[in-house]
Amino acid sequence: MTNQFNVGDIVEGKVSQVKPFGAFVQLDTKNRGLVHISQVSQNYVKDINDVLSVGDTVKVKILSVEDGNKIALSIKQAMPQEKREEKRAVSSNEFATASASYDNNHSASTGSHLEDLLKEFTRQSNERHADINKRLKR
Repeated sequence: MTNQFNVGDIVEGKVSQVKPFGAFVQLDTKNRGLVHISQVSQNYVKDINDVLSVGDTVKVKILSVEDGNKIALSIKQAMPQEKREEKRAVSSNEFATASASYDNNHSASTGSHLEDLLKEFTRQSNERHADINKRLKR
């Protein structure tokens, strides 16, 4: 790899391959890097295919360059600072609004309601784990 890519640089590239764990981005004719799924968006990404496709042009920030050719990239960190702060503020405001709405609509006797929600979450989580274990045993 040439020294044309430095940690912290923001460059443009094309998505060349999409995998469940992330996307490979072709930076030039010789170099490509990986955007891990956690670095694709400010929001949670369950399925990377919902966000990226082969051929998409993206701006990425270079997070690290290892062994001269392993390049770690981030799409979400390539966003301008204002956009990242705006997204965080929206998420915080949405949480505060939902929380206030919940508090206004439920009385002090909601302890059992919370327990019911936790039980339902645990049940769904256990079902997901069982499903994953079944798939892995195939």
